[in-house]
Amino acid sequence: MKTLLMAIIALGLAASPTLANECPLLHKQVMAAAEGRLDAAAYQAKMQAAEGDAPHKAGKHAESVAKYEEAAKGMGLTLTHKAH
Repeated sequence: MKTLLMAIIALGLAASPTLANECPLLHKQVMAAAEGRLDAAAYQAKMQAAEGDAPHKAGKHAESVAKYEEAAKGMGLTLTHKAH
């Protein structure tokens, strides 16, 4: 059980740098899609993208990616993720 827990933690730490590099890419995609739009969905997406920046800076990259996904979904946008 202890070995399994350690393996899960190691896997999480290994994936974290990959997600860290992906957050700015996702942020740019959301902001580019919302640029020039004046509708409520675009405004909400910009707000959610701004909220996604704080978890990224705190090292909570999975939470940040989830925020960007939520923002994109509200505008009907499919984000392009980095190949891992």
